Amino acid sequence: MKKGKQFGETVEGYNIPVLNEREIRASAGILYFFMFLAWMLVIFNENYFLIKFVNTVFLTDFIIRVMISPRYSPSLIIGRLIVSNQTPEYVGAAQKKFAWTIGLVLATIIFLLLVVMNSTSFITGIICQICLIFLFFEAVFGICLGCKFYPMFHKEKTQHCPGEICDLKAKQEIQKTSLLQIGVVIGSFAYVIAAAILFNNSFSAKPADLWIIMKSVLSL
Repeated sequence: MKKGKQFGETVEGYNIPVLNEREIRASAGILYFFMFLAWMLVIFNENYFLIKFVNTVFLTDFIIRVMISPRYSPSLIIGRLIVSNQTPEYVGAAQKKFAWTIGLVLATIIFLLLVVMNSTSFITGIICQICLIFLFFEAVFGICLGCKFYPMFHKEKTQHCPGEICDLKAKQEIQKTSLLQIGVVIGSFAYVIAAAILFNNSFSAKPADLWIIMKSVLSL
């Protein structure tokens, strides 16, 4: 394979082209932040400027990643600068390209419906949520959801997954979860629900100006 046509980087010790998972996660976090902010503006202010702008940038970034090269993707370059002092974590480039192709398709659909046609529907909303979920899992958990579909369309075994999850192995003791810990999680959910119900009026009340409260207290 010619280097100019190769997707991913050649790294000594790896028999396939790879990418740095750390900069990919950083890039996903950047994109998630702006997309989430844009989505909040749509929900609370019905302001569509930022969501259209972010989608256009998102689409352009993924076109560069998939059709030109990941090394020229603006968000990946920024991610590389942010994590440049961290030891690289190499992952297979093939499954990342497949996942990014899914992202490119989703971003294209949103661009056509929201930007070109200037329309809104449940279709746009669902696709935006899917993109947010994909970015969130990548940035926070290091889980590439799009990569999960790679084996369905390719016969070759997926190699060099984040955290080496491609290779089945026994969990270490520190990775195991006890029944007590599961109970704590369930109890936490119950606590959150109970707090939302019991303190609904207090949580819903609009906060007063701190200085007005202080003046009232001092005047007593």
